[in-house]
Amino acid sequence: MKKNITISVIAVGLVAAVSVWYFFFSNGKNSEVQYRLEKVSRGDIQVVVTATGTLSAVTTVQVGSQVSGILSKINVDFNDKVKKNQVVAQIDPTFLAASVRDAEASLQRAVAQYNESQRSFQRTKSLLEKSLASQADYDVALSQYEGNDAARKQAEAQLERAKINLRYATIISPIDGVVISRAVDVGQTVAASFSAPTLFTIANDLTKMQVQASVDEADIGKVQDGQDVTFTVDAYPEQTFHGTVRQVRLAPKLDQNVVNYTVIIDVPNPELKLMPGMTATVTVLVTKKESVLKVPTIALRFTPSSDQIEVRKDSTGTNSNDSTRNERRRQFAERMRQSGTDGGNNSESMQQRMASRGVARVWILNEKKKLEPIFVRTGLNDGTFTEIVRGKVDEGQEIVVGALTQRLTNGSQTSSPFGSQNRNAGGGPRRF
Repeated sequence: MKKNITISVIAVGLVAAVSVWYFFFSNGKNSEVQYRLEKVSRGDIQVVVTATGTLSAVTTVQVGSQVSGILSKINVDFNDKVKKNQVVAQIDPTFLAASVRDAEASLQRAVAQYNESQRSFQRTKSLLEKSLASQADYDVALSQYEGNDAARKQAEAQLERAKINLRYATIISPIDGVVISRAVDVGQTVAASFSAPTLFTIANDLTKMQVQASVDEADIGKVQDGQDVTFTVDAYPEQTFHGTVRQVRLAPKLDQNVVNYTVIIDVPNPELKLMPGMTATVTVLVTKKESVLKVPTIALRFTPSSDQIEVRKDSTGTNSNDSTRNERRRQFAERMRQSGTDGGNNSESMQQRMASRGVARVWILNEKKKLEPIFVRTGLNDGTFTEIVRGKVDEGQEIVVGALTQRLTNGSQTSSPFGSQNRNAGGGPRRF
């Protein structure tokens, strides 16, 4: 029994010793760095702004009532097409017609009083001219005449108002369009004491619609009138619809501390597939370039470690200008190498400075399996690919986009498909 235990302990010790030796020595010496390579390609790059919005008709009118009463007739229903001045509903006119007759009677009484005061005024005026009436009698007659004249005009206005209210009992369509909403039924009482209640909602022309899209404040500066727009709706996920930006409204909308701006997009709808209220996922085309040289954006962010970079030594050529140029290149490459060894703020700040000037670098593998930088000038960036405006890269050339295995100074390894550096890459001790 003791012999078996001893053998087991020795076996475990040998396995541990072999593991430690492999981790600290063999793994650091024999492993080679594996890189992810991608080819420089040629294709289209477009910069877009995405947003969500709601479809609606270009012109939508809410038809209400200015008078109160009971609805006695409704002539239209949902989805019915209507013409301008077509009767869509009727309010019971009994009370309103009685008001008209009352106003007519009041006008007749006011006219009778006016005529009487006019005759009295004329008599007093004639007596005053013959010195048979006093000035006070004349003033009283004139005052009564003017007051009855005003009362007559007031009665005429009341009669006109009563007739208008009677006409308002007949609800007509103000535009040509389609009834998309009906909020009342026959027999329902309409109360228009403080505000006009909405009876119908009529859309002018559903073959021409619009999308009201909410664009974030970070992207609104890229959106301008006349830009092309594509969008999809959940009802037709396989179909892409097209539109044009018509207006960028200045009024901001604050929603949960997020500032958005409303963008109006004109949309043709000849097949009437789009309906008011649908949610649209909008893509605004900001700019587009066709058949340009492009590289994966991730390749521009790759930063290798110092022992993976090939630094060319000084040239021994006879031309002094070539020697100076080579020295300048060697110093610049050395700075790049030093920035790569830091793997921290220096490298990031240098990349930011280069990006602000439209300059970036990509890495290629030479015949020694070492990395060499190629500096390029970049253009459009759609988030996945970046346009190469100028630089010594050709279509089909392989560039490094990341390191699958990176060897560290103390022999340990880390795996990173994006080429990010381990914090111990600077040579610090690894802690267990």
